[in-house]
Amino acid sequence: MTDKTERLKEVLAQARAEVGKVIIGQAEVIDRTLMAIFTGQHALVEGVPGVAKTLLVRTLAHVLGCEFARIQFTPDLMPADIVGTNIFNLQRNEFTLVKGPVFTSFLLADEINRAPAKTQSALLQAMQERLVTIDRETHVLPANFTVFATQNPIEYEGTYPLPEAQKDRFMLKISMGAPEREEELTLARRTLGRDAPEATLAGGTVKAVIGAEELRALREELAAITMREELISYTVDVVRATRANESVLVGAGPRATQSLLLAARASAAMAGRDFVTPDDVKTMATAVLEHRLILRPEFEIEGLGIAEVIRGILEQIAVPR
Repeated sequence: MTDKTERLKEVLAQARAEVGKVIIGQAEVIDRTLMAIFTGQHALVEGVPGVAKTLLVRTLAHVLGCEFARIQFTPDLMPADIVGTNIFNLQRNEFTLVKGPVFTSFLLADEINRAPAKTQSALLQAMQERLVTIDRETHVLPANFTVFATQNPIEYEGTYPLPEAQKDRFMLKISMGAPEREEELTLARRTLGRDAPEATLAGGTVKAVIGAEELRALREELAAITMREELISYTVDVVRATRANESVLVGAGPRATQSLLLAARASAAMAGRDFVTPDDVKTMATAVLEHRLILRPEFEIEGLGIAEVIRGILEQIAVPR
């Protein structure tokens, strides 16, 4: 490993430990949010209310030295509420840009499916190009701009399904479940004491391990993690197989291939390795592909799940040695 790759490994371990001081019992979730951040991608976080989705992103922003903003998506939210607008300044006799919350590093789009499609689409350009166009003028977003969009998986009343084009821009879908009994017991004890998770973050116990500039530099170090040509071919074959599967109506596109390659490389970095293995691809396949696939109705009626389809595809494709 190079010195910079060692630094990346060290920072990932420190960030995981610091976030773990606040977020109890969500080790895999923490790892996958860090993967999204260090690959420069975005994540769709799904979980019932109360599992600390907002607190997780706030803590990540603090630990990685980045700005944080939150948007509560509602049916009456307008695109201008997200990106901002030009307002006429009477004193200066000119229009002045009032920036929206999208001008930040880590953006939490809370309950993103509660807003209609035209409002959700206000994030499309920002997520893909890190640019925002307001009144025909284009503005550049911070280099570390990352969107974490949350959804409630059990409540669909008053929601709008995410457009396929928008779901495709999320590298990962992260399922955030309830903690185990011992973990919830720890949370209960801390809540009654002085070290409740929110108080821990506010009290200065959690330290920032890097700043925004170093985060930007460390992202580039992922390129030093080796991925053999056979593994690249394997990844392409996995994604292409979703388009040919008889139970899948809409398969994953080329952006899914890119996401799976990046996710596998990030998985290797989280494990402290400077090379990617087939297990990295397998481990990340469901998180990368699940939200991109649409099953045929007749297979859904039979109770077939998308995760099951992905597992079947992985079993059918020969793993490179």
